[in-house]
Amino acid sequence: MSSSAADFHAGFACFVGRPNVGKSTLMNALVGTKVAITSSKPQTTRRVIRGIVHRPDAQLIIVDTPGLHRPRTLLGERLDSLVLSTLTEVDVIGFCVPANEPIGKGDRFIAEKLAAVKKTPVVAVVTKCDLATREQIAAQLLALSQLADFEEIVPVSAQSGEQLDVLGDVLIGRLPASPPLYEGGQLTDEPEQVLVGELIREAALEGVRDELPHSIAVVVDEMLPRQGRDDLLDIYAHMFVERPSQKAIVIGHKGSRLKDVGSRARQQIEALLGTRVYLDLRISVAKDWQRDPKQLRRLGFYD
Repeated sequence: MSSSAADFHAGFACFVGRPNVGKSTLMNALVGTKVAITSSKPQTTRRVIRGIVHRPDAQLIIVDTPGLHRPRTLLGERLDSLVLSTLTEVDVIGFCVPANEPIGKGDRFIAEKLAAVKKTPVVAVVTKCDLATREQIAAQLLALSQLADFEEIVPVSAQSGEQLDVLGDVLIGRLPASPPLYEGGQLTDEPEQVLVGELIREAALEGVRDELPHSIAVVVDEMLPRQGRDDLLDIYAHMFVERPSQKAIVIGHKGSRLKDVGSRARQQIEALLGTRVYLDLRISVAKDWQRDPKQLRRLGFYD
């Protein structure tokens, strides 16, 4: 084996933190393209999504997880167990805390969970530094150093790109020597159908009332090229909410909101797939699906 091959490192890192601390935005920034949906609404991420960072001497696979919180529904329990099982399977953990918010109960709750993961190194990541003053960042670094014994503490801004390369170096420095685990150009291992469903859900989350995000699920039923056209993809997708009142909110006055959701989702999907798209988007009520094991399985949230 050549020395350059022997010097190559590859492995998995995961970002954890309470909801809405910028984990998905940070992963997208490191990967260099959008592989996870983002929203100002908490609990946007519902699946474990992998984004792949390629360097000449390393391959870092970032696992983006749902935000850890005290669950109130069966969906919440499933999301938390998903995160906790991921923590034991990665090579390094990035614990994300925003620079512009004081450390609270949710952060301490997660720090306790991480303390129980004995063998995996934990790096604290201070996110959203572009939204904080130097004094706030310094105070957060100090608070984190007192919260737990982290391997390192790295302040970053996914928006401005500040210190992203430093964070990449710190995470890669804790990966094992290994040949590449994915092919050169691959940026995620998510099936296109799942990514498309997530982009539709992201578009649906914009501008809706606060109680709605957790109630929206999307299933892509079919994706196929239009017959006789190699430049057009037909996508048939179904959005589910829990109550008729929520359906009315998503549809909007005379269907205006649903039309806007479809238009915004289509633009993002076309950018992702590099082809023109016809999007057929339906909406149905699946009563209390977050608490119903049978419906959770149908919507892709398995035990």
